[in-house]
Amino acid sequence: MAAIRSRETGPELALRKLLARTGHRLIVNNPGLPGTPDVTFPARKVAVELFGCFWHLCPRHYRPPTRNSEYWAAKADRNRRRDHRVERQLRRLGWSVVRIWECALETDPERCLRRVETVLARRKG
Repeated sequence: MAAIRSRETGPELALRKLLARTGHRLIVNNPGLPGTPDVTFPARKVAVELFGCFWHLCPRHYRPPTRNSEYWAAKADRNRRRDHRVERQLRRLGWSVVRIWECALETDPERCLRRVETVLARRKG
């Protein structure tokens, strides 16, 4: 597991390249916000989180490992609770949060881009 990267993954790079097309200034892994969101648009207070299907329990694709199942069940529960806590914290600070599933980014990146652009347009200040 030490070899599993938490940042600069292929899907993250693809997401950033896609979001750069919005023309808005973005910050990657903003350390000043709860959970250091994957991408933020500070002028609009929009945070984009890329959720991997395994680590964030995609409702369509997550399959719990059969080996060491107690460990993985506890890990999945901690991840789920952390994700909800971070999203609540961001919303309390006035941020809109857009979750993008890794599988959605792979199958329909343009739809993911439209979702973010819609939220950005609503947050026009």
